[in-house]
Amino acid sequence: MYSLSIRESSKLLKAQGSLLFIESIPGVKYGELVEVALSNNEVRLGQVIDVSREVTVVQVFGGVSEVDLKGSKVRYKGETLKIPVSVDMLGRIFDGLGRPIDGGPRVVPEEYLDIHGAPLNPASRLPPSEFIETGLSAIDGLASIVRGQKLPIFSGSGLPHNRIVAQVVRQARVLGKEERFAIVFGAIGVSYDDAMFFIDNFKRYGALENAVAFINTADSPVIERIAVPRVALTVAEHLAWNHDMHVLVILSDMTNYCEALRELSAAREEVPGRRGYPGYMYTDLATIYERAGRVSGKKGSITQMPVLTMPDDDITHPIPDLTGYITEGQLVLSRPLWSKGIYPPFDVLMDLSRLMKDGVGPGKTREDHYGVFMQLYAAYAEGVRLRELSIVVGTEALTPRDKKYLEFADRFEEEFIGQGEYERRSIEETLDKGWELLSIVPEEDLKQVKVEHIKKYHPRYRNAPSH
Repeated sequence: MYSLSIRESSKLLKAQGSLLFIESIPGVKYGELVEVALSNNEVRLGQVIDVSREVTVVQVFGGVSEVDLKGSKVRYKGETLKIPVSVDMLGRIFDGLGRPIDGGPRVVPEEYLDIHGAPLNPASRLPPSEFIETGLSAIDGLASIVRGQKLPIFSGSGLPHNRIVAQVVRQARVLGKEERFAIVFGAIGVSYDDAMFFIDNFKRYGALENAVAFINTADSPVIERIAVPRVALTVAEHLAWNHDMHVLVILSDMTNYCEALRELSAAREEVPGRRGYPGYMYTDLATIYERAGRVSGKKGSITQMPVLTMPDDDITHPIPDLTGYITEGQLVLSRPLWSKGIYPPFDVLMDLSRLMKDGVGPGKTREDHYGVFMQLYAAYAEGVRLRELSIVVGTEALTPRDKKYLEFADRFEEEFIGQGEYERRSIEETLDKGWELLSIVPEEDLKQVKVEHIKKYHPRYRNAPSH
């Protein structure tokens, strides 16, 4: 898999955590692979993560606690970390470095690709504009994701983001019979229980048929956690650019990735930035998120849905804060909704898909989609406002119109946002559900939807006998 170089160094200066500090030799490059030959003849793989005139820092897969500084040698291989990729990876489960963990055979590669990817020419990028259906009304109806977009899920500890992710993997699809769709899922630093949940869920419900899964557990080396999103995106790029597939990449949990980045930064004794995270975290996250998109001349696309848990539910924390600057919107999970028993507990007043308008409407979803979204949003916001007011003045002080909006807000949460974990709604079913709920509020208040759409889709007219 890798060619051996004669460049070698035996001047190991220090071992710390999973890092080796080695006296620099000419020609060493950032990201270059190395072999660490231990005194007991064991050989471990590592990667150069920092180079200066005096010292080269190598991250070793598997750690360096047993490294004998005097009896070990480092061989530089002259190339970066590459993984074998193939369309045959669909339906398979791998570890964070692309090694099979599902009991199946090794992948016969079509080619080996650098996990850091090939930079895309910005001039060749096309704007995202085609709808991806997740089967979840809160996403499809109110914060639609389109091919080539980056739309993160912001969650909190104890919220059901893993269940939502598994549901999206099972249900997501692109509309159009000729389109080929695949999902690449990367679990980053998850617990053993979460890893088994994903593996069992994907196998039991046939979700792997058009998916590739990379599972990295919390006890794996830090460098593997750093590699997982890049390995997943490398496979996605192969499927998208070489096999014309529309690929949805789900990465969970990017907070674990950033913690690994902070751990590495501390071991390298770098000057910390906000809350101890490295100052280059924004740039590092951008190298991952910006690998999404559509390219001129290519039929395929790469869409990203990274998941990150916000420490203390703080959306201003550096990880969600920086992610928000790079991506095109956000899906936020609500703890109050979850405590009410609403699943999936999306906080639709916090949710935002900046590219939604380009991906919905005639020929993409349905002609009334954007108007229904605007009207549902407005009606729910009014209902929430009146709910807060009723706490102060009591429901008796509200007008009949106000009480209709209160009813709308309650039913909207239970029937539109809320749906079964194994319930898949088409975009037509989602929009029809929206119209059903809008029939609660006075028709004269439906100012966000066109009159012709009211006459066509409103239950009052749709179910009326024709004359």
